[in-house]
Amino acid sequence: MNIARRFFPGQSYAFVVVGVIFLSLLAAAGLRATPGVLILPLEKAFGWERDTISLAAAIGIFLYGLMGPFAAALMQSFGIKRTLLCALVLMSFSTWLSGFMTESWHLMATWGVMSGVASGCVALVMGATVVNRWFVSHRGLIMGILTASTATGTLVFLPGLAAIAEGYGWQPVVWTVSACAAALIPLVWWLLPERPADMDMIPYGADPNAPPVQAAAVNPLVLAFGALSRASRKTDFWLLFATFWICGFTTNGLIGTHLISFCGDMGIVEVKAAGLLALMGIFDLIGTTGSGWLTDRYDPRKLLFMYYGLRGISLIYLPYTDFSLYSLSIFAVFYGLDWIATVPPTVKLAVEAFGDRDGPIVFGWIAAGHQLGAASAAYFAGYVRTEQGSYFDAFIIAGITGVVAAVLALLIRGKKGSTAFVAA
Repeated sequence: MNIARRFFPGQSYAFVVVGVIFLSLLAAAGLRATPGVLILPLEKAFGWERDTISLAAAIGIFLYGLMGPFAAALMQSFGIKRTLLCALVLMSFSTWLSGFMTESWHLMATWGVMSGVASGCVALVMGATVVNRWFVSHRGLIMGILTASTATGTLVFLPGLAAIAEGYGWQPVVWTVSACAAALIPLVWWLLPERPADMDMIPYGADPNAPPVQAAAVNPLVLAFGALSRASRKTDFWLLFATFWICGFTTNGLIGTHLISFCGDMGIVEVKAAGLLALMGIFDLIGTTGSGWLTDRYDPRKLLFMYYGLRGISLIYLPYTDFSLYSLSIFAVFYGLDWIATVPPTVKLAVEAFGDRDGPIVFGWIAAGHQLGAASAAYFAGYVRTEQGSYFDAFIIAGITGVVAAVLALLIRGKKGSTAFVAA
C-alpha cells in the first residue's frame, strides 16, 4: 500500500480505491452473468430442462439482491475490506466446487445459494458506500463509473467464456471464473484501506477541517431492519422499490440470463450472441458513466423516465426483428445505453428521500428489489420458453413493464435541494 501511495499522493489515492472496487464489482458481475453462458452447455451435458437451470440462476440473482442491505450494514459495522475479502473467498470456492457437480441440486447450491450470497456482498451498495466514504466532490460521476463495472463484467467475461464453453465445455468456464475471483484477494488485501483516515488523508474534495467520520458500532441486523422500518412508511420507498424491481426484471434477469439462448433459438451461435452482449456492455459504459454526470446536474426523476421508456421500447422491438446483424446492432446500441444507467439517479433519489444516515442501507433494500425482479425474470423467461417453445411473450411483457416504470418514476417526490449522495 505504501508503494501505491507514492504514485498516488494525497487525496488522489481515492482513485486507487475506486480501481480496486471496480475490479471487484466487475468480477461479481461476470460471475452473475455466467449462467447465461452455461444454459446451453449444461443442457447438452446433463439433459437438464431450461427452467431448471434458470431456477438456479434465479436463486443466485435473488440472493445477490437480498444480501444488499445486510452487506451495507456489515460494511458499516465490520468494515468494507473484511466484508469484501470474505465474499471473494466464497465466490472463488463456490464456483470452483461447481466444476464437480453431477446433479441439478449441486447447481442450485453452488451457482444459486453460495455464489448468490457471496456476490451479493460485492454489489452496488458497496460502490455507494465507497463513493460516500472516499469522495465529497464528483460523487455522481464516480458512482456512474462503478455502476458501469457491471457492463464491463459482461464486456470482459462473456465473449471469452462463451468461446471456452464452445471449445472445451462447461467445466473450464466455471474454473476460469473461480480463478478470477481468487486473483483479486491479494489485491484487495494490499491496496484497500478501510477509511481515508487510516492513511492520514481526507476524502477527495473534502474540507481539510472537517472532522473524520467514525465507524458505527451497531448490530448490522438492527441497522438493516431499522432503516427498512423507517423507509417503508414513505411512498417514495415503494415507488423506488417498484421501479428498481422492473429495472432488474428488464436487465440481468432477462437479457443477462436468456439473450444468448434466445439468440441460439434463432440460429445464432453462442460466441456471436455473447459478442452482442459485449457490444451492449460498451454502450452501457458510455451510458452509465454519462448518467452519473447527468445525475449531478439534472432532475433524476426525468432521467429515469427517459431510461425506462427507452428500455421498454427496445425490448418490445427485439422479438419483431429478423435477428440480422443490422437489427441486433440497433437493439444493442439503444438498450445498452441505459442498461443500468438507472442506478445513479436511483441512488440520489433514495438519499434525498431518506437522508445521510439511512441512505446506503435503504438503497440496499431497493437494490434487493432490483434483484428480486431479476430473479423473477430469470425463472419466468425460462418457464415461458419451456412451456411455449419461444421467448416472445417474455420479452413483450418485460417491455411493457419498462413503460410502466417510466410513469412511476415521475411520481417520486424526493427532497429538493439535497446535495448528499450516500452515507457510510
